[in-house]
Amino acid sequence: MSNNNNQGGSLGLWTCVAMIAGGMIGSAIFSLSGLTIFQAGPSAVITWVIAAVIMLGYGLICAELSTRFPKSGGVFVFPSKSLGKTEKEGKLWGWISTWGYINANIIAIAFAAIYVGTYLSVGFPVFANMQVPLAVISVLFVLILNSLKFSLTGKVNNLLVLGLAVSMIIYIAVAFGSGAWEAEAMTPFFTQGAGGSTGFLSMVPTAMVAYGSIVAMAFMVSEVKDPNRNVPKSILIAMAIVLALYLGIIIATLGMVSAGFLAENPGMQFIPLYAAAFTKLAAYPWISKVISLAALFALLTTMLTVVSLTSRAIQASALQGVMPKKLGENNKAGVPVYAAILVAVPSMIISCFPQFTSIIVGFAALFAAVTISINCVSLIVARKKFALEEGAFKAPGGNALPVIAMILIVICYIPDIISGGWIIWAYTIVWYVIGIIFYKVRTKNQ
Repeated sequence: MSNNNNQGGSLGLWTCVAMIAGGMIGSAIFSLSGLTIFQAGPSAVITWVIAAVIMLGYGLICAELSTRFPKSGGVFVFPSKSLGKTEKEGKLWGWISTWGYINANIIAIAFAAIYVGTYLSVGFPVFANMQVPLAVISVLFVLILNSLKFSLTGKVNNLLVLGLAVSMIIYIAVAFGSGAWEAEAMTPFFTQGAGGSTGFLSMVPTAMVAYGSIVAMAFMVSEVKDPNRNVPKSILIAMAIVLALYLGIIIATLGMVSAGFLAENPGMQFIPLYAAAFTKLAAYPWISKVISLAALFALLTTMLTVVSLTSRAIQASALQGVMPKKLGENNKAGVPVYAAILVAVPSMIISCFPQFTSIIVGFAALFAAVTISINCVSLIVARKKFALEEGAFKAPGGNALPVIAMILIVICYIPDIISGGWIIWAYTIVWYVIGIIFYKVRTKNQ
């Protein structure tokens, strides 16, 4: 089975690259990077590379699935078309994948919104004590953008990504050019962090969150012009750009902010770039404003992309009768605005409770891992069930690619399981049980 569409939607290659890159460069590199440095020390560099390799493989897996099933809402579409002996069984797998994905993305949006206020208030004192209002306003802003024609939204995203890249490069250049960066801070390489010699491994699932939007165009394939070419190509280009910027930021920060410093100053663990700005880069008072603007652009582009992805996943499930029919409808601009509202409202509510940031991060990472695993299995099964059109994109490495991706995910979670992360696992199981009950009720008469 293949419905390859060489024309597709309105988004060209570089708009796709900007959407993916903007979606990936978000709250994680400005906040979670500090957590990886605290736990892994200098070996956090390896953490971010491993996470990138896993997520690049996953992106290419989804790129092939989007070639086989070129319909937006891939997180629901891919498993529902591939898994199960019957259509109803397939829909159940699609829903299980989507249910966790919705939860993870609502959390990701809320997390990003929380840090809009955090970064603006640190860089611009006028925004002090406005964290919650700024979080709510930022979600409303991306909701409005997601109610407009998608080609226009893409252009706004391009401008935000450009500003983001320039701001990040300025920080990296100042860090290395200031004389404050110390190579000695990179040794010992593996044992500086609170997580010891395996800290770099235990942090991989956390870093993977930063690359979640690698699948953006595969999950929104209906919007892409010439998707068979542009989806995989945009994934490769965007990952190269993002990984280069990430490593630049991480290495620049590691030479100025140690794991020990973050242990002694826990309030700095989620704002490591500011820790560098206020200590080693104090001679450049304007750098804190550059960091604030970079973070703002990054957070908004992430939220914009994630709302788009999640609303289309909800729309796909609604069109299959799993969620209310209204959520499957487009507005006059041709976008699923009702589904976007469903995503935005709980995101705004969660963003009003910034004190639960650490718990929020853990939930998002595990839900993302479950969804990734389901889609890896979907590709293996789809290859057995359906032929691929000649000339269509095929992910490299055969079935070894999805199998290795799943194995790496399990290995990376072992340290967290051993250290007693049972609360997150319990919550995850309960959430999926609720999702299955919801599915059974919704599809009882279908």
